Amino acid sequence: MDEQRSLLPPPLKTEEDYIPYPSVHEVLGRVGPFPLILLPQFGGFWIEGTNHEPKEPPETDKPPCPSSHFKLETNSTAKIYRKHFIGKEHFNYYTMDATLGHLVFSMKYDVIGDQEHLRLMLRTKIKTYHDVIPISCLTEFPNVIQMAKLVCEEVNVDRFYPVLYPKASRLIVTFDEHVLSNNFKFGIIYQKFGQTAEEELFGNMEESPAFVEFLEFLGNRIELHDFKGFRGGLDVSHGQTGTESVYTSFHNKEIMFHVSTKLPYTEGDSQQLQRKRHIGNDIVAIVFQEENTPFVPDMIQSNFLHAYVVVQVENAGTNNVTYKVSVTARDDVPFFGPALPNPAIFKKGLEFRELLFTKLINAEYACYKAEKFAKLKERTRSALLETLYEEVHLNSQSMMGLGGDDDKMENGGSGGGGGGFFESFKVLYIPFFDVVAVLLFCLYDDWRNSGCFCFLIFFNSFAHPSPCNMILKILYEKENPSSPIGATALLLSLTPPQSYACQEESTSSSCCLSCLSYLSPQMTHNVPLTYLLLD
Repeated sequence: MDEQRSLLPPPLKTEEDYIPYPSVHEVLGRVGPFPLILLPQFGGFWIEGTNHEPKEPPETDKPPCPSSHFKLETNSTAKIYRKHFIGKEHFNYYTMDATLGHLVFSMKYDVIGDQEHLRLMLRTKIKTYHDVIPISCLTEFPNVIQMAKLVCEEVNVDRFYPVLYPKASRLIVTFDEHVLSNNFKFGIIYQKFGQTAEEELFGNMEESPAFVEFLEFLGNRIELHDFKGFRGGLDVSHGQTGTESVYTSFHNKEIMFHVSTKLPYTEGDSQQLQRKRHIGNDIVAIVFQEENTPFVPDMIQSNFLHAYVVVQVENAGTNNVTYKVSVTARDDVPFFGPALPNPAIFKKGLEFRELLFTKLINAEYACYKAEKFAKLKERTRSALLETLYEEVHLNSQSMMGLGGDDDKMENGGSGGGGGGFFESFKVLYIPFFDVVAVLLFCLYDDWRNSGCFCFLIFFNSFAHPSPCNMILKILYEKENPSSPIGATALLLSLTPPQSYACQEESTSSSCCLSCLSYLSPQMTHNVPLTYLLLD
């Protein structure tokens, strides 16, 4: 019995269970210098860059680090479809998994060096899986379900459906790149000596010369009225968010700063909600300290602010301006680079600017992994993936003329005589054959110009158990350019020489490899392969 008992998890800690950190007022009562950042009394944040004592003897000047020394975080997976799939022969599929939900799958045959590979992408509501697999590592060429399992073993579906919508790639790349952004907004909070409360920080109206110098170091002062760049939520028409701000570009990314002293000041409002409305809704903020007063992250009450970069100036207004830097973020925000040196002291210059902006952008990406934003991101991704699934499904159905009147989008279908792409053809069915599957094979990319299509219809004879008993090759050639698709059905032959009896003893509704090997020499040269199975 004792072995069967499970241990209960320890009770959650309350504030009484922690040994509190000293308050900012206790620290200010001691002899300085003080740290740039103090942890809240009951924790919840981590700190980077706590040593600001200059090295003795001082190091000789080092050459500035190249910009490549600081790595900007980005979602590289989001760029793969545009880079490796768009404009190249590839295949897209979709299905629904009972556990994983909506799935959209892309595959492409790649030759890297002199080796053949499969490039695979599987989109789920949680993440996008990507892998490049050498074909030589596979014992046999996989089907679509097996390919999907190669990148995500949890896939458990009976089939994938091919995407037949010509504009599907646009929808897919839009979904993939929804996580990418070239626009960022960061708050800037001015903290004077002795200020330890939110009301004091947001109540500052004047800018000291050292603060002005720092703002000029960050970017350009711009007039908000009729500003054409990224405005970061600021009003550029009616002046309701002030008359000017600080803006810059960094590696093709636009950055707008919400500067506390430049946002409107409201007389009689101790909380300065006009200012807090913008800075409190940022995710990352800079705290500028002109003198040595610690910043505590819980000074500012905000559900969105998750990371702070605290900068304290020394020797302002001279040719030897230096900045001390500390970084703090909530406990569920993972560490983000570039790592601060030891000691975290920088000379004013391009190298410090490069590090600072890289740190700010990487901080925002890291904050998205915190619990609050991760849940929001997952809900957004799930909704967008469901929309993508429905779009490719409805439009693929419409292309085949299988959807209802409401589903026949972009095909001119409106009532009785419309229909989808395939309804434009007249297909001859032989009454003594049982149709098992239709294989749409070799759909020419440039069909509007060539008007050439190859269709294969697989029939199941009553006399043979194989699902691929007989293959009839129907070739559609350009004959009437005025028709909806520029082609009319022309049945070349139904005689035995055009038939092929499959010897495979299979009950599957898919085409066997021997059939494909028979047909491949007869197909139009350099035509991409697409197939559709219908039960």
